[in-house]
Order: sequence, then C-alpha cells, then structure tokens
Amino acid sequence: MEKNDNLLITVSPHLHSGSSTAGIMTAVILVLLPAGAWGVYIFGAYSLVVILAAVLASVLTELIINRLLGTFTLNDGSAVLTGLLVGYNMPPSIPIYIPVVASIFAIAVVKHTFGGLGRNWMNPALAGRVFVMFSWTGPMTTWLVPKTWGLADAVTGASPLGFVKAGLLNLQSGTVAGPATFLASKGYPVTGLDTAVTGWINGHLLEPIGTTLANGYVDLFAGNIPGCIGEVSALLLILGSVFLFFKKIITWEIPLTYLASFSLLIWIFGGLPFGNGFFKGNILFNLFAGGLILGALFMATDMVTSPVTSRGMIIFGVGAGFLTFLIRTYGSFPEGISLAIIIMNMFVPLIDRLTKPVKFGLVRESKA
Repeated sequence: MEKNDNLLITVSPHLHSGSSTAGIMTAVILVLLPAGAWGVYIFGAYSLVVILAAVLASVLTELIINRLLGTFTLNDGSAVLTGLLVGYNMPPSIPIYIPVVASIFAIAVVKHTFGGLGRNWMNPALAGRVFVMFSWTGPMTTWLVPKTWGLADAVTGASPLGFVKAGLLNLQSGTVAGPATFLASKGYPVTGLDTAVTGWINGHLLEPIGTTLANGYVDLFAGNIPGCIGEVSALLLILGSVFLFFKKIITWEIPLTYLASFSLLIWIFGGLPFGNGFFKGNILFNLFAGGLILGALFMATDMVTSPVTSRGMIIFGVGAGFLTFLIRTYGSFPEGISLAIIIMNMFVPLIDRLTKPVKFGLVRESKA
C-alpha cells in the first residue's frame, strides 16, 4: 500500500461551514441596523447617543479586560453586538450613565467573569438590562412619544403594555379587537399609515370573510409606539431575521416555539384578568406591543446561551414562552422577556444533558 503523505489527522470538527464568529456577529449587527435607525428616527437624535454610548462602553470594557489578560478579542465583534443590544433595550430618554453601566456589567461581569465569549451562562446584554432595570426602575420605565405622531416632544409614563399592567387598558375579547380607542384618549393617536393600511386590509381581506381589524395594530407592528429604541418595529426586526434564517445563523426551533407557546397561552388565559373568560386573549397586541420579537429572534437564539440540540431548542422556546406569559399576565412587570430568557439560560446545561443525542453506533441504554 502506498503511503499518502497528504493525509492530515486533526481533531474534530472535520466539516466546516465557512462561517466565523466575526462573520456571524457582523451579519447580526447589519440586520439589526434598520430597526435601530427607525428608533432614532421616531425618537430623535438622543436615541443615537444612547446606542453609541452603550456600544462604546462595551468595546472599552472589552479592551481594558483584554489588556489585563494580555489577549485581544475585539475583532470577533461580540462586544459591539452586546453594546448594540444593550442600547436597543434602553428607553429613548434614558440618562447616558445607565446604558454605560449596563454594558460594563454585561461585558465585565457576565461575559468575562465566566471566561469570555462562549463560556457565559446567560445572555450578557439581557443581564445588563435586568441589572439596570432593578437599579434604576424609574428611568427604565419612562417613554418618549414618537415624533411620527406629529405632536410636540413629550414624555409619557407608560408604554401600551404598561397601561395594560396598570389596569387602565381593558383589552376586549378576540384577537382583532383593538386598543386604539382607549390609547387615543391617553394621547396615543392613530397615524394616517395605520388608518390607510387597516382600511385596505379590512376592505380586501377581512370583510369578505365576515370580520374586521381594529385600528392600532399597524402602528404596533410598524413601530409607531412608545418603547425601547430598537424593539418597537416588529416589521423591521422580522425582515432582518429573514437573512439570518437564510444563512442558517439562527434556526426555526426557538423563535417559532417561543412565539407559538406564548400566543397559545395568551389566547387561552390572557382574557381572564379582564373578565373575558377563556380563549379571549388578545394575541396581536401582546405579540407586537413590547420586546417579544426582538427577544425571540435575536436574544433567545444566542448560540452560547441556548441549547445545542433541536429538541433542546424546542424545550427552551416553550419554556421561555410560558415564563413570558406568566410574568406579563400575573407578575408585577409589564414585559417579562428579559427575565424569561435569562431564567431559561440557567436551564440550558440540564436541557443539553437530557436531550444529548446517542453517539453513532451505540444504542441508548434502557432505564427500565
């Protein structure tokens, strides 16, 4: 037998997709930019300052730790993405020191205390948000009126979800009954875009089948509402995620099961707090009036802090959906996304252990 000097023996993995950490981080950053640009457009230039402050604090913290450890990891893009997500999860009128503290906490404590990228046990950006949420609750729950409403700049004390939690907005039965009438009485006008698109949907799609869509949902979906800078436009976030699905940077298991389980629970039980009975929850409002889309598509899918198996991802998504429903509906917070994902991050090692695939050529042992 001839000797083959070209044969190389290396450790796994032996198959490579050609992707790199820096490439993945860059792709996620780029697809997130339109949602951030929309937030800056409707909330003003100060929102851009908030985002840049969060990114700069994240990068500088990473650089300082690199100097102390004698390493260099800025070129992988993870610090920039962490800072960007921290900025996206901030209210537009937040004092600058709060996103700075959130980014420092995310990088220094959550990421590098546990060994750096790939070793953190929870999503750093979400951990930073939760840290400042409990530290500065007032500024973290103060919202700006979008400039697209055509009103003078003003600050409102609650987001649409905040009105629900405070008991001021009684969502009516069904998934198409809208909050627009009440919100308008609180200074939340329905935009011309909402009226035009809702009219077209009703006239061409829904009225022929005997139903209609109330005003207000197009504004919720497009992002003409108070909220965190990068979370308000579900439309742009969904469009950006299409590229990530196409490149297989994220897969369907976590986003689909997260959104589906949450929607199912809201539909069944979400009407009970308003006296509407079972199967009367307002799905559309709860899907788009908060950070659920940003969390499900871009934060719960974090490769480091989510399960590695398909079955594990499904368990993770269902668990996050259940916890989000529980916190939003019966907890003291109007949102619940950050806490739900972080809690599920804690269960990832157990989920991976329980869903570990059988090694090729072996038979799973019977537990009988």
